[in-house]
Amino acid sequence: MILQRISPVLGAAVVVAGLSISAVSPVMAQGAKLGALMPLTGALAQYGPSSLNGINLALKQINDQGGVLGGKLEVVVADSQTNPQAAVNAAKQLSSTNKLSGFVGPLASGETIPVVQSVAAVEGIPLITGSATAPGITTLADNDFAFRTTAHDAVQGVVLSDLVKKRGVKKIAIMYRNDDYGKGLSEAFSKRFKETGGDVTSNVGFEEKQASYRGELQRASQGGPEALLLIAFPGEGTPLLKQAIEEGLFKKFVFTDGMKSTEVIKAIGAANLNGSYGTAPEAKASDSTRLFREAYQKEHGQLPPLPFIDTFYDAAFILALAIEKAGSTDPKKVRDAIREVANGPGEAIRPGEWAKAKQLIKDGKKIDYVGSAGSQDFDKAGDVPGSFGIWSIDGGEIKTIEVIEAS
Repeated sequence: MILQRISPVLGAAVVVAGLSISAVSPVMAQGAKLGALMPLTGALAQYGPSSLNGINLALKQINDQGGVLGGKLEVVVADSQTNPQAAVNAAKQLSSTNKLSGFVGPLASGETIPVVQSVAAVEGIPLITGSATAPGITTLADNDFAFRTTAHDAVQGVVLSDLVKKRGVKKIAIMYRNDDYGKGLSEAFSKRFKETGGDVTSNVGFEEKQASYRGELQRASQGGPEALLLIAFPGEGTPLLKQAIEEGLFKKFVFTDGMKSTEVIKAIGAANLNGSYGTAPEAKASDSTRLFREAYQKEHGQLPPLPFIDTFYDAAFILALAIEKAGSTDPKKVRDAIREVANGPGEAIRPGEWAKAKQLIKDGKKIDYVGSAGSQDFDKAGDVPGSFGIWSIDGGEIKTIEVIEAS
């Protein structure tokens, strides 16, 4: 496995192989490079390492089974810092110092949109994010260089709204981080909740890194809501929850994918969050999910109950398949091959079946990647159908109750 990391401080790339660190080797005549934009710091830092584990698993399987185009697949990692400008700077640095065939990431919609607009679409480098769910990404002027391996929030908002109504909640307050992710999901949830007879008593946006959220919490508590829907990331969601509980403003909480974190439970205390529930992208059980889980457990240990590990695995695997199919590291040719390897018809390729895929491509056969995160059939906008898991916090643990196919 070859993994390079860009230091956010020094801006230098190093190769991490086992425990050794050495200078970057010259670009190989064969093989390919991908750039990974991961939030190793900032509000989504809890998800960066786990998402990177998914990418690394795909990387190891690919290189252990022959690599790409007769050489090794490399992934160069840069810290996006959960910050739009930092993500753009990281993407530009990666593309200017490496011959990239594609980007994996970023995670946040607020990072992904400017990276697509300023780098991917401009320089012509395909980008696949496993977690940027803002509905606005669908309509970006991206020259067909932006894809995602998870369903967007217009769908999640409907699934979550129906779940809240099913749980008997008639009046709910919403607090959302003031970015594309928060706004898009809040709007989708509110529209559905109101259409089905629910009452959104307040819809309060907030900025991250505030010293206090008490003013916003006071406004959100007006109107007699039965619960608080918090659309946030752990970085700001954790202190916000602490203040909500300390002030006695809310006792019941509903969450989205951005708050599905065991670290949040540890910080807040299980007693304060038991009974809380939410939604997050999750695949229905299948041969693909089984193969992924078994491989992950062998490589990294128990698969944690965090979103996006599987979607980022799929993103890296699909880009590698597209490189092999294109027979080239040219990013535009790779872009053109993405739907050829991910959309049917074709012989099914499941997680870890890299050698099988290489042989079929060599033989001129069509393939159809069946992802660890579910269907990865990209539509014209680069979106996939996806599915969502309904999860709850029980005994201080995150447990999946049901998985619903997006419609």
